[in-house]
Amino acid sequence: MSEPAESPGTRQIITPTRVVAGLCLLAPFIAMLWVGSYAKLEPTLIGIPFFYWYQMLWVLISTGLTTVAYKLVQREKRAAKGGAAK
Repeated sequence: MSEPAESPGTRQIITPTRVVAGLCLLAPFIAMLWVGSYAKLEPTLIGIPFFYWYQMLWVLISTGLTTVAYKLVQREKRAAKGGAAK
């Protein structure tokens, strides 16, 4: 079966805003997959080994980066529709 032809208006265009949003979403994955960078006990933070508090810190950082990516994409969509950006 052949796939339906895409109309020119439905194609996704790579913009600098989307690249930045993608990097914001990719950063936590890279940080967590690079285990060698945080697989150690020292320094401790209030008795918690580095291995654990580093990962918990990335939970907060990931939340912030995901919010930034969402806001960037939403602002770009509003601008494309001709709306005012906030």
